[in-house]
Amino acid sequence: MPALPPDPEYARDDAGPASEPAPADLPGVPPEMADEPALVARVRAGDSQAYDTLVRRYLKRAYAVAQRMLGNSADAEDVVQDAFLRALERIAQCGPGRAFGPWFFRILITQGLNHQRSQKVRRTEELPDSIHNNSPLADAEAEASEIRVAFRAALAHLPEMQRTIVQLSDIEGYGSGELAAMLDMPAGTVRWHLHQARKFLRQALAAYAPRGSGHAQDGTA
Repeated sequence: MPALPPDPEYARDDAGPASEPAPADLPGVPPEMADEPALVARVRAGDSQAYDTLVRRYLKRAYAVAQRMLGNSADAEDVVQDAFLRALERIAQCGPGRAFGPWFFRILITQGLNHQRSQKVRRTEELPDSIHNNSPLADAEAEASEIRVAFRAALAHLPEMQRTIVQLSDIEGYGSGELAAMLDMPAGTVRWHLHQARKFLRQALAAYAPRGSGHAQDGTA
């Protein structure tokens, strides 16, 4: 099963200085990232304003990803800061013609996974005070809270790669192509992990499925 290395090697930089391709020469770079190879080249030349542009572009999205992975605002802030610092330190490894975004998110996700391992992050949720009465609304809140707790418990039992992929796909809305670039793995492998994760979660939460729904019981996609 593919897994991210604890300290991955990114794009090689052993070819020496090279001219940066113009955006028009980069058919593999999404249009919204077309200026990034040039920005990266400026950062490599010591232009701090160019890096500020990249940080502002991805800061909010990076925090959302880290928050989803770690479930803790302080941890998410630390991981995002560390990821941006590490990316700046290794900017020479973001090779010519490569967009910054997917390369940076691979660093961020690796940092998040390493943080999970080192801190053994566990997320829990206290039931709201309102469920201690017997009103129909309180019963509904209790049931919803119970489902959330059960979901988080099931999520915690997934292998970390599958947990990360299902969170980023089903909760944050990333597509398999985006995740393939972030995780440096084939899109087909991403889809396989996603299928396995969804199947496990459906089985784990089968007791909460609406009656008459056989879909959650059989584990099919």
